[in-house]
Amino acid sequence: MEAQPSPALRPESAREVVDRLAAQRAGTPFVLFRDGEHRQRIVALTAEPPLVHIGRGPACEIALPWDTEVSRVHAILELAGGHWTLVDDGLSRNGSFVNGHRVRGRTRLMDGDELAVGHTRLLFRSAEPVLTPTESTKEHVRPELSEAQRRVLLALCRPLLEDPFAGAASNREIAETLFLSIDTVKSHLQVLFDRFGVGELPQNRKRAELARRAIESGTVAH
Repeated sequence: MEAQPSPALRPESAREVVDRLAAQRAGTPFVLFRDGEHRQRIVALTAEPPLVHIGRGPACEIALPWDTEVSRVHAILELAGGHWTLVDDGLSRNGSFVNGHRVRGRTRLMDGDELAVGHTRLLFRSAEPVLTPTESTKEHVRPELSEAQRRVLLALCRPLLEDPFAGAASNREIAETLFLSIDTVKSHLQVLFDRFGVGELPQNRKRAELARRAIESGTVAH
């Protein structure tokens, strides 16, 4: 089972979920963290520059001036051989960590790795491209739904609201959460597919796209 991010890195609002989905849709690796006022920050990692400095100093691309346990230049994110790595060659006073393991030299980063520098936690995402939003999503269309349909939709989206990179809930998970039969869940989902304009999509894409449109349109909220 994939490790879940620490509580400090979990989304705290639907707005944060939408921003994370937008960063993922861009198809560019990125790092997210919370600043000194606990606001979510997302920094895209691009090939230019291939070096991203993390530290307390204002010249760092990822500047953490509020964290007194972070050195002025604490560590470096470097694109090497087509992969992003975390480099700490003794730059930091208190060390850098990936998934709880101290970095000594260079460590290649994998999707979902959690970095720790000082008191700050950062989440690395490789950001595989996802579906392009439709016009209806951009316009924040909110279809009229019954209370039962809204409950099923919320149950479908719940895993994404807790972790935007998770999958939507399965029919069985929705049924168990709402004490419904699987056939009833399927019936409600079929209506929701039509209401959100995803009925013509391939079967393996409908659920994820429905959940994404529901969150981005504000139909469901954290």
